[in-house]
Amino acid sequence: MLSKNKIKFISGLSQKKFRDETGLFIAEGTKLVTDLSTAFECLILVATVEWLNTNPTINTLELIEVTENELHKISNQKTQQGVIAVFKKLEYSWSTNDVSNKLNLALEDVQDPGNLGTIIRIADWFGISDIFCSEHSADVYNPKTVQATMGALARVKVHSVNLKDFLSAFPSTMPVYGTFMDGKNIYNSSLSPKGIIVMGNEGKGISQEIEKLVSERLLIPNFPIGQKTSESLNVGVATALVCGEFRRRN
Repeated sequence: MLSKNKIKFISGLSQKKFRDETGLFIAEGTKLVTDLSTAFECLILVATVEWLNTNPTINTLELIEVTENELHKISNQKTQQGVIAVFKKLEYSWSTNDVSNKLNLALEDVQDPGNLGTIIRIADWFGISDIFCSEHSADVYNPKTVQATMGALARVKVHSVNLKDFLSAFPSTMPVYGTFMDGKNIYNSSLSPKGIIVMGNEGKGISQEIEKLVSERLLIPNFPIGQKTSESLNVGVATALVCGEFRRRN
């Protein structure tokens, strides 16, 4: 039985303020809940009897069996998959030495939760284990972000940092890449297997403050070069192209 208080509690986790207060977040769907249960502690599992009978057991502190109608009351999805889970957030530590020895992503004020979730999924695909988000980026635990990761959040560590301070913590020998309209063609550029790739805000790109800390300016050229095309690429698409080129080289 799903009580009114439990409905209010779980529904409240759609709001960032309540997620911050409780340190919890929600996830929906079989694959997402199953994947996240390998990395995050599950405090509440709300599922239909049918789902419980046909899926692997998930360790949880509280199990609530519900009907489809009851599940609908706390769902953010148009089509329910029989399960919603409440997980405990994780906070990760990092060191300059660890970051310096691999390829990383840094995001400046990426606002759209769907874009952030897609980028986390892209990072997972290309074996990038750490993403450093500016403090004004979308919330990684927003239900739309979590949903868009398709479970990649279980494998990619997302850190919230002051991006200027973060980038300034590394020596000048640390390559910091960014994409600009006046950058050097990425397909003709030398790319290191270690460093930081900075992706900017959907509308404004990389700010002047962060631009000063970028050592390698890259351009994703349109084809044919010089022909009038769309003004820009979606930040998720651009991230995929850049990460793909780095991994192709290395």
